[in-house]
Amino acid sequence: MEKAILNNGTEMPCVGLGVFRMENDVETQAVIETALSIEYRHIDTAAIYGNEEMAGNAIKKSGISREDIFITTKSWNDNQRNGTVMEGFEESLEKLQTDYVDLYLIHWPVKEKFVDTWKVFEKIYESGRAKAVGVSNFKRHHLEQLKKESSLIPAVNQIELHPYLIQQEDLDYCQQEGICVEAWSPFAANKLDLFKEKIIVDIAEKYSKTPAQIILRWDIQRKVVVIPKSSNAERLKQNIDIFDFQLTDEDISRINSLNKNKRVGSDPDNFNF
Repeated sequence: MEKAILNNGTEMPCVGLGVFRMENDVETQAVIETALSIEYRHIDTAAIYGNEEMAGNAIKKSGISREDIFITTKSWNDNQRNGTVMEGFEESLEKLQTDYVDLYLIHWPVKEKFVDTWKVFEKIYESGRAKAVGVSNFKRHHLEQLKKESSLIPAVNQIELHPYLIQQEDLDYCQQEGICVEAWSPFAANKLDLFKEKIIVDIAEKYSKTPAQIILRWDIQRKVVVIPKSSNAERLKQNIDIFDFQLTDEDISRINSLNKNKRVGSDPDNFNF
């Protein structure tokens, strides 16, 4: 597994397991256990997902050293609005059964709140209970506002990113600023038929890989970390079997050409949750 080096030196596996919309039940725990058994070492959850407990149970049951597993979780919007960011962080640690997380993210840029939230994140980072801190769903102007208010640059910006939404401008800005970009929903939540897109299918046939593997490899070569979700053991294996081939510049350009600036999630400038 290749790793990204964050701006504070922390190493983050380039492929992780996303657990959005997995219930807080034994099936979710079993999926995480399976992922850990086949060499996944990066689990991405969030307070709002409601499954931090199952992630904590699976990690504990795996027998793998805590230091060898990269755990990400996120501060939810209600905690930002209510001024209970620190309390939410403490609750996440308890559910995950750990005394630190590897990465803690602001889940969404709540207007007139995210700068204050970042001030709390500074304290969390200084305490050592988050090895790195970052943001999620931030656009360039959100990041520029943080930069004006704080000397602590986010280590990560986790955003919706897939071949129909390549986010080139924000990707370029983040990489220029030393912020690692991480893609949530790299397959557009399987809602937009990306796997049937002729360009992707043709490239997949060229390398004897699946369309999903081509999309993930495209991300990796753009220096984007990915957290695909799957509960299928075979697809979990396929999603990390992407380090034995290399796309050409032409392949990457062809995939980039699919961009439609089309979102499957909310616009970070216009959300109501």
